[in-house]
Amino acid sequence: MPERENAGSKGEAMVDGARVTARVKRAILPIAFLLYMCSYMDRSTISYAQLQMSHSLHIDVASYGTAAAIFFIAYVILELPSNLILSRVGARIWLSRIAITWGIVTILSGFVWDTTSLFVSRIALGAAEAGLFPGLLLFLSYWFLRENRGRALATMVFAQPVALILGSVTAGLILDYGHWLGLEPWQWLFILQGMPAVLVGIYILLFLADRPTKANWLTPAESRWLESRIKTESAAVPSNDANEAHQLGGILRAFRTPRVILLSAVAFLSSIGNYGMAFFLPQIVQQMNPTYSAANIGFVGALPYICAGIAMLVVGRISDRLTNRRGIVIACLVIGGVGLVASMAFRHAPVPGLVSLCILAIGIVSYSPPMWAFITELLSTSQRVVVLPIMTSIASFAGFVAPILIGKLAANGNVAFGLIVPAVCLALAVVLLALVRTRISSYDEMNVETHGAASPVATRSSTPGGA
Repeated sequence: MPERENAGSKGEAMVDGARVTARVKRAILPIAFLLYMCSYMDRSTISYAQLQMSHSLHIDVASYGTAAAIFFIAYVILELPSNLILSRVGARIWLSRIAITWGIVTILSGFVWDTTSLFVSRIALGAAEAGLFPGLLLFLSYWFLRENRGRALATMVFAQPVALILGSVTAGLILDYGHWLGLEPWQWLFILQGMPAVLVGIYILLFLADRPTKANWLTPAESRWLESRIKTESAAVPSNDANEAHQLGGILRAFRTPRVILLSAVAFLSSIGNYGMAFFLPQIVQQMNPTYSAANIGFVGALPYICAGIAMLVVGRISDRLTNRRGIVIACLVIGGVGLVASMAFRHAPVPGLVSLCILAIGIVSYSPPMWAFITELLSTSQRVVVLPIMTSIASFAGFVAPILIGKLAANGNVAFGLIVPAVCLALAVVLLALVRTRISSYDEMNVETHGAASPVATRSSTPGGA
């Protein structure tokens, strides 16, 4: 028989916790999955459109790198304000707004006519999509207990390789066969891949429940039980008053501790590897075999993400069972670094080069769920509203840095040579993560006593391998 728990209120029926968790997974995870999938499909669109757009708009590799990077200017600046708005107006309204506006901007990107208009569309897309990832992290923390959060995040982030698989295959086919209504195939690529985001946004606006107490698919007893359990877990992480967490002093104290500084640096450096692959994979595949058509590039480019998707699910499950999230993240980053170095070495050899890209994808995609699952475990509810978007903004800034540096180093179109940048960054990320203390230091304990534990490092010292 399934384990049943008392909901905690007098006269309230016994609640089947496993049943509630299963209902939440069925109702919430598909929405988070679709949102994240659409966002990565839209981000990858430009990497494939560049295969033809570069000729139509006369864009070289360096200019393309700038176009890919400029997306993150508004994205980073607006990340925190977006999350604060979500916490006030609710996930249903704000997540739907994000999805609908970025879908519309993506569709309109199919009508850019020169480099300047492309830059403007990329800035607009960054402004529209800002706050999605930390907003989803915050949203899932309202619904999932700590014991289930790692797998929930792995399921959501699994949308990344799925999106890149679908994006690779569909982009290649559209570029080869999308000659309709007098528009070029790269224009149809933007138009068709922007439409799903609009449809998902409309669905969210009509059907999403912000919190358990607003879910009509849970009984009143079940929603109260889940809300109470999540609040109890959050209360176990000391923090200042929620209002103070939004003030500058509270934010600065949250980022004073070495642990949070190191984790922010790790998030930034590892994301350089992630974005380097996402934005330049088609060009790397094309360089491995210049005879490939766009459809060939799309199908070949999907293979690394198929491997990464399988690996991500396995890593997410292992991280929940072993709880040594730091060690797992280090292993993933090392694997990604090996794949990067091998990709540079075999840049003109199709088969070894493809194997190298698969190794790269396995490492650079799989690290994300255990990394962010652990970070959310360190934060109280009020801290998540502020600290998560700042940390994800720091990570997202890598999306600005990586394309520019790789584009500048890609001398004479040799994109593989530019991969030296993410390779070095992954090595530094491993070193910094190894320096993170696994227990609360005396400095942190003093900070907790002095400042009311505004820092997210105040957590269970018994967590094995905790960063």
